[in-house]
Amino acid sequence: MEERRKNRRLELSSKLLIKRLDADHAAMEVNIDVSDVSKTGVGFCCGEPLEIGAVYEVFLTLWTKEVLHCFLQIVRIEMNEENRYSYGSIFIGMSEAEASRIETYSTIENMDVQEKK
Repeated sequence: MEERRKNRRLELSSKLLIKRLDADHAAMEVNIDVSDVSKTGVGFCCGEPLEIGAVYEVFLTLWTKEVLHCFLQIVRIEMNEENRYSYGSIFIGMSEAEASRIETYSTIENMDVQEKK
């Protein structure tokens, strides 16, 4: 399969709490399992159905235990082997400072991988 990502993706053991931003929907908070993160988006799994194109408010816990408050738009949905939903999403309106935190971790992780070789 051809790689279409603009930025390298990282795997983090983290959780997100998300809330749908539609005014006419009740707030829905859901724990999700993050599979990968880049400075442009997040891949994650959860048992709840979300809508493609929908924008959700997110509190992303980083490896440093910092929490980034941002917004995600769902761009891909698949059903995985465990009958859970697998989502691809992009950040909406993330500041360059917050995006650079993710990129910095990517650089540090690459250095660690090179040192182990």
